[in-house]
Amino acid sequence: MNDILKILIDSGAILEGHFLLTSGRHSNKYVEKFRLIEKPEYLDIVCKAMAKKFLDQNVNVVLGAAIGGILISGGVGHKLNVKHIFTERVNGNMKLRRGFFLNEKSNVLIVEDIVTTGGSIFELIDIVKENKANLIGITSILDRNEKPVDFGFNYEPLVQYSVESWHEDEVPEWLNKIPITKPGRSGKKQL
Repeated sequence: MNDILKILIDSGAILEGHFLLTSGRHSNKYVEKFRLIEKPEYLDIVCKAMAKKFLDQNVNVVLGAAIGGILISGGVGHKLNVKHIFTERVNGNMKLRRGFFLNEKSNVLIVEDIVTTGGSIFELIDIVKENKANLIGITSILDRNEKPVDFGFNYEPLVQYSVESWHEDEVPEWLNKIPITKPGRSGKKQL
């Protein structure tokens, strides 16, 4: 078993029930990354593993999305000894705020917590492109798909953990019998 998957399980981060995900999809499993990253020793393991994948890539900025990406971008930035920044949602749109910027000389590593559709990462890619910075790669704690999402750039999740999810009109009858839980909301526009 992958070490990161083991600590996800050990920390109680993998939950079962009926969940409405930030992506708008329904699932019978949810990964509550904060059970993992609230523990300094686990956060350190995750950030070290992410940084290790890109040690020789000349990264000079680590970019994440608030809220989950703040701790991760900070931890990975610390491991790589580089600037770490994050975006925030303003009226549903991802923006650099608080004086954060990317310039054309920036070699950016995008970090994410849990990937279902990859919507937030695609928004971060757009921000990197809008600022004419160089995207070195992308990493996440966990990708919930059978195969990693294709972002058109080097993407290296720490854990590939296939979990089914369904559009609202495809939810199985057995799952509809379980009350819906709406875990952490990112402010993302629903699809």
